[in-house]
Amino acid sequence: MVSITRKDDKESLENMIRRFNRRVQQAGTIAQVRSKRYFEKQPNRRERRKQAIIRNARKQQKYKQQRRG
Repeated sequence: MVSITRKDDKESLENMIRRFNRRVQQAGTIAQVRSKRYFEKQPNRRERRKQAIIRNARKQQKYKQQRRG
């Protein structure tokens, strides 16, 4: 999705660029483009998702154990 940013009357160019970058980052445009940069086979995608689920579960388990002491 295209993010349109217009410059206000008394806004500097640096502030406008900073605002644009923040909008693009919040929209997830950069992450989406990077993920589609190279073709990846479907089995590789599934494997990567499984690994991410396992990684997140381990992080949560480690965080819970740290909080318990």
